[in-house]
Amino acid sequence: MIETRQVETSPGMVFDVSVAGDPAAPLVLMLHGYNVSRHLWDAQVPAIAAAGYFAVAPNQRGYSAGARPDPADHDQYRLDLLVQDAFDIVAALGHGERRFHLVGHDWGGSLSWVMAWRRPERLASLTMFSRPHPGAFARAMRDDPEQPHRSRHHKAFLEPDAGPKLLADDAAILRTRLEKSGVPAEMIARHMAVLASPPAIEAALAWYRARGERDPLGPIAVPTLFAWGDADDTVGRMAAEGTRDFIAAPYRFEVLPGGSHYTPNQFPERVTELVLEWVGTHRR
Repeated sequence: MIETRQVETSPGMVFDVSVAGDPAAPLVLMLHGYNVSRHLWDAQVPAIAAAGYFAVAPNQRGYSAGARPDPADHDQYRLDLLVQDAFDIVAALGHGERRFHLVGHDWGGSLSWVMAWRRPERLASLTMFSRPHPGAFARAMRDDPEQPHRSRHHKAFLEPDAGPKLLADDAAILRTRLEKSGVPAEMIARHMAVLASPPAIEAALAWYRARGERDPLGPIAVPTLFAWGDADDTVGRMAAEGTRDFIAAPYRFEVLPGGSHYTPNQFPERVTELVLEWVGTHRR
């Protein structure tokens, strides 16, 4: 059973976190991406707990109402702070400097790559969905004619009126995207309960608006599974397949036929199976 816990990492930063399992067991942290929420992992959290882990899935900075600095202050949504939030949540749940397993999707995947690059000693394994290694993605943006078109939404989200447009007609754009991606109606409703309000959508967009230039990441020294849906409209095959060139550890690439950008909700059983296989292989 999933428990929703309020996790305070510092004054004014209280995160809504889905947890399940024995808090003393090896921790599996799952980070969601844009247009969704911690509910992306609702099928995985109880299954991972039942397999003997402590499963943790937070609404991240801005998505949690209690951890929502002013979205107009982009400095409050810089990458380093987002990454530190993840480590702080692990510490606040009693795991201090212990190693843990990390699962990332989309923006949560972007954070996960950085965490694995900067602090490989903290991670027992890395499991990625829908977010190639940044080096592979940058190469695809240069060499794959289709990738810039797939990523055109990044620029659109920088427009001042992006938030109102996304929320118009009961957040029709957000809902339609998830529906076309195979996300069940019940899960769409859960995500919209988190995201479909002016404060929340502006905070989510602040992740894009605060992005700026980033230092390149080198090879990842953490055992890595990367799963990519071949119907993902934002990530092409070149970026997905090219991720192998940036891993200096055991690596597995899994293609999910017909998979969209939101495979944890679209194919929950298969995603759960993949996560448990990988963390089980590298459990320590």
